[in-house]
Amino acid sequence: MNTSSFEAFRLQALIEGYDEALEREWAPLTLLDMHTHPFAAKAIVVRGEMWLTVGDLTRQLRPGDTFELEADVPHAERYGTEGATYWVARRTG
Repeated sequence: MNTSSFEAFRLQALIEGYDEALEREWAPLTLLDMHTHPFAAKAIVVRGEMWLTVGDLTRQLRPGDTFELEADVPHAERYGTEGATYWVARRTG
């Protein structure tokens, strides 16, 4: 996926069949307990750091790292001391 700019990321996501692309910014030390989303997601971290937990696996993600989640997959998120920003493409259905 093209990550040279948000607009390039968004256009590539639409070409790949995603419904939308968003820039999500998270405040420092935000913690989101286990939850799900009704959409699939493909994202790249562009600022800060976060930890993503799926099942028994927790990944630390920094700028340039990517992650994907299918719809309805339980996961938890924790954001670092500087918060984090990621670009995410979403697809429903």
